[in-house]
Amino acid sequence: MATKHLIQSIERHIRVEEFANRSGYAIPTIRKKIARREIAYRKVGRIITIPESELVRLLGELREPVALQGDRS
Repeated sequence: MATKHLIQSIERHIRVEEFANRSGYAIPTIRKKIARREIAYRKVGRIITIPESELVRLLGELREPVALQGDRS
């Protein structure tokens, strides 16, 4: 489990404002998702940061799967 903690400490964290800009969500929506524990976060003093992996996870959930059609010749 030490490796997991090491990876988490190396991972880049971004502030709520940047997360909102990059995800397309409004800042209040991001704060609500944090309050409901839908987004992982870290709080240092008064500053809340979110791992970039949460951005990838959240955007991945929004995308609908694409149905691929094979050649029918």
